[in-house]
This record gives sequence, C-alpha cells and structure tokens, in this order.
Amino acid sequence: MIDALTISQVVLWILVLVLSAAVAVLARQVGLLHERISPTGALALSKGPSVGEEAPKVAALSLEGTRIAVGEVSARAQSTLLFFLSPTCPVCKTLLPTLERVVREQGTQLILASDGAELDHRSFTKSHGLDPARYVVSRELGVEYQIAKLPYAVLIDAEGIVRAQGIVNTREHLESLFEAEERGVASIQEYLSRELPVVAKEGAKA
Repeated sequence: MIDALTISQVVLWILVLVLSAAVAVLARQVGLLHERISPTGALALSKGPSVGEEAPKVAALSLEGTRIAVGEVSARAQSTLLFFLSPTCPVCKTLLPTLERVVREQGTQLILASDGAELDHRSFTKSHGLDPARYVVSRELGVEYQIAKLPYAVLIDAEGIVRAQGIVNTREHLESLFEAEERGVASIQEYLSRELPVVAKEGAKA
C-alpha cells in the first residue's frame, strides 16, 4: 500500500514538472509571437500636407460662432488634434468617447471638423454631447487637408507643424499618432520598417 502511494506521488510530481516545462515553452512562444506581430498604426494617405510640413492655415467659425485658427502657432503652446468626422459615419460616432479620453490624457486641444448642412451638425453635437465651441463646419478645411476618407485625424504641434496623421478607427490608431510624434517618425509603420531589419539582424547573430 505504501509502495503504491509512493509511486503515485512520484508520478504526480513528474507530471507537474512536465506540465511546468510545457507552460514555460508556451509562454516563450507567445512572447516571440507578440514581438513579431507589428502594432497597427493609423494609415496615412499620400494626399494632403506631409508630416514635417507646416499645416495649412485655415480660419473657421465654430458652431458657437467663435473664430478658430487651424494650423496657427498655439498661444497655449499646445498641440492640436484635428479630427475629421461626419454625422453619418458610424465609426466616427463609436470613436467619440475614446477620442475625448485620449486627448484629455495627452493634454491636447481637440478640434472636430466636418462639412455639410449646419443644422445637421448642431443636432449631431447636441445628441452626442459635443462642445460646439470646438466643432467647425468648413468645406475649405477638408479641401486644404485633402480629406478623402473618414474618420481622419491630423496631429499638429504647437508651432503649427504636422507631426502625424492617418485614418483612425480604433484607440490604437489614435494613440499611434502621439507615439509617432514622440519617436520623431511620420507613422508607426515607418518606425517599424526601420527597427525590424535591426531586430532581424540581431536575431540572426544570436
């Protein structure tokens, strides 16, 4: 009886050790897979002002009637996130709460921009609790920035220079704009294109 109990304990410990080794191997594989999967950044279009260039300067009126100078040097030394949207864009509506949180966390000024019938936009801002003082309806703004797809965001620094831009459908896309600015690149894709060859070479040497 004692021998059988001892054997069962030994077998149990062997199984525990085997399972522990298997978990360690799986954890390592998950880590490697995570490193190989590139984060998705906002997709920048080839049209419009390029990153590093001065942002087009457009004076527009907010729905509240105040003048908003887009692209000008910020008197508050604050970056601006110019977010193009539409009341008929489902993704835009879904992204609004996330957009508010991200700009608050980043300490960035937010300007919402669109075009079309002003009455529709007034109804849109009211139904979604948006601030009419930072919402502009300007066809000129969309033309100057050559916006073809929505939702689209342009990050402009305090000096009026475009630092990042792209189509944004998720929080990750929004955050990638600020990440690109911090790393001094046009986009996360550009950063990865620089870094991945280096990682591959280091891996080959190892």
